[in-house]
Amino acid sequence: MISFENDYIAGAHPLVLNHLVETNLESLSGYGQDIYCENAKAKIKNACGRQDVEVELLTGGTQTNQVVISTMLQDHEGVIAADTGHINVHEAGAIEYTGHKVLSLPHKEGKLQPEVLKKYLEGFYADETYTHMVFPGMVYISHPTEYGTLYTLKDLTQLSDICRAFRIPLYLDGARLAYGLMSRETDVTLPDIARLCDVFYIGGTKVGALCGEAVVFTRQNKPAHFITSVKKRGALLAKGRLTGVQFDALFSNDLYFEIGRHAIRMAEKLKTVFHDKGIPFYLESPTNQQFIILDNAQMERLRRQVCFSFWEKYDDKRTVVRFVTSWSTTEEDLQKLEDIL
Repeated sequence: MISFENDYIAGAHPLVLNHLVETNLESLSGYGQDIYCENAKAKIKNACGRQDVEVELLTGGTQTNQVVISTMLQDHEGVIAADTGHINVHEAGAIEYTGHKVLSLPHKEGKLQPEVLKKYLEGFYADETYTHMVFPGMVYISHPTEYGTLYTLKDLTQLSDICRAFRIPLYLDGARLAYGLMSRETDVTLPDIARLCDVFYIGGTKVGALCGEAVVFTRQNKPAHFITSVKKRGALLAKGRLTGVQFDALFSNDLYFEIGRHAIRMAEKLKTVFHDKGIPFYLESPTNQQFIILDNAQMERLRRQVCFSFWEKYDDKRTVVRFVTSWSTTEEDLQKLEDIL
């Protein structure tokens, strides 16, 4: 059985795991107060091209989204997201659990459109009864999106400008950020994101780490007593070294970006396999997630030898499925898939 189910089917990249083993017997302070967490934060600041950003290391994507959103919003505010956004679909109501509503807007290939956002915000404040409504207090986007699509530099600039005009933060979910940054079709860099977003996170779990995400606050806007809030919400590790050591490895010798490049190379070859076999795409993304259409009988046959993800029903006879590449995808995996097809 070969797997293209997601980008966290394997444990940790060997260089990350080696760093954990090498440092395993060192006696270090807990809760992120260790030299490796400090090293990781310094290296992330360098990668962002900014020394004034604030970096914190958390445990996972859902926890990060919940902590960041709930600590940055006032109690009367909600967070705007595309209706396909991760916080609106696949986080089990984690945001609503904190008392904040997800204000979902229509998407285009997973992306929140600047003109749709602006119209919504203008309409909210044009309503004379808005004091009885959930206030839009933040804008959430994913890059790449749930469909593997990317915001352009123009998109991000427009969204950022709108957020500035309405004085609300722009928050970017970077669970798969390396695959967006290393896409052959992007014009967005990490320093661009650090410049245009108020807060974002650099995903580790889906990019070679066992677990962990790095949150970056870009405008000296980290909420007061943030670590206390992280602990209150169950997202603070006593052995904070676990995330520190991993991000120290990921941001050494360009490893984080090389992982992204490898997954993109594998995804491009994966697309060629599907094209050569005449398999139609639902959405041919520029990142490591590819969405194809299989008839239901074909899908069931393929499932006997290959792992992939259900995405959505296309019609009564066909289904959209997702194939994902990562640091652990090999040329042999692609050859086996081609032989099976």
